[in-house]
Amino acid sequence: MQTACTNICERMGRSQELSDFKRGTVIGCHLCNKSIHEISLLLNIPQSTVSGIITKWKQL
Repeated sequence: MQTACTNICERMGRSQELSDFKRGTVIGCHLCNKSIHEISLLLNIPQSTVSGIITKWKQL
């Protein structure tokens, strides 16, 4: 009974952080003029995550 609810909550919750390698890959794709949508599809991560990584990188 609680396992179904637990599974749904886990799927809707925050997933693990991206590795440094994957963050670097996002920035590399951005520097190669790929759109946020293209990067998201290529790396199979949400567009909000991609834009967040790029925004933080630009602030450095």
